[in-house]
Amino acid sequence: MSQQRTLTVTSLLTILLFTLHWADEIARGIEPGTMAAAGGFGILFVWLYATLAIGAKRSGLVLQLVGAILGGGVPILHMQHAGWVGGRIAVNSPGALFWVWTLVAMGACGMLSAALAVRALWAFKARKGTNE
Repeated sequence: MSQQRTLTVTSLLTILLFTLHWADEIARGIEPGTMAAAGGFGILFVWLYATLAIGAKRSGLVLQLVGAILGGGVPILHMQHAGWVGGRIAVNSPGALFWVWTLVAMGACGMLSAALAVRALWAFKARKGTNE
């Protein structure tokens, strides 16, 4: 599998995990399901557009890198304060395992996507340097 295809797959997987996690938080009442959260749709649109429409361009790679850093950082944000479970998510609540699993998987996929995006940007820079 080519490096660009691998980056596309890991970016899409991170996006999928992000949406599942976000939907779970809305269903639990942790995040508001109101227009105040509509900014998340804009973020998802830009991230998906960067991955699917302009992924091979420098701007697409930079946006995928930003999305990967944000996706990889979500578990870190949840580790602040009370931690993953025991705070707003009860240890024995139904679906707690799924909630934590999406955090772990999103963090891992986000970090992998970030590494692949950096590598693709480095290769993009090298290609442009040899053409000039």
